[in-house]
Amino acid sequence: MAAVEDIINQHAEQMDKTVTNLAHEFSAVRTGRASAALLERITVDYYGTPTPITQLAGIKSPEAHMLVVEPWDKSALRDIERALQGSDLGITPSNDGSVIRLPFPPPTEERRRELVKQCRHLAEEAKVAVRNIRRDANSRLERLIKDEDLSKDDEHRAEERIQKLTDKHTTAIDEALKHKEAEVMEV
Repeated sequence: MAAVEDIINQHAEQMDKTVTNLAHEFSAVRTGRASAALLERITVDYYGTPTPITQLAGIKSPEAHMLVVEPWDKSALRDIERALQGSDLGITPSNDGSVIRLPFPPPTEERRRELVKQCRHLAEEAKVAVRNIRRDANSRLERLIKDEDLSKDDEHRAEERIQKLTDKHTTAIDEALKHKEAEVMEV
């Protein structure tokens, strides 16, 4: 029975990681407000090495629709500006010689609807991942039952626990999506 517990705990941990990853993905989806998380994926060619922008500069949000990128090494200012222009943010950086300002205009209604679709797609991918984890857990249980001759009742109880874990994580994904949709559609 200890092996069954190990299987359930291991797969519960994987489902937790899936929900956490979804939250991280949601943080990169642009809403009406400027957020430093939007720049996390951008890398700068710094002395020939692709370096995350967050390791080269301080990122502040003085207003709801503005980010200020202040490089610690001023010689990297041009490289950071070039990386920001080449990114998929769709924003033109403004360089004043010491900092880079990124104005984030509020998204249009149409753009917000596209962002909601993107969020729904991310949530659906997370749900599929949770269901795949459930399938993997159930197949490992079946193999365990064949190898160790566990009873059908034990298998049934374990499958019920895995299903409850799946339902719990699916509900968490739905809640995160609902929260993110409200945030994106907020004017």
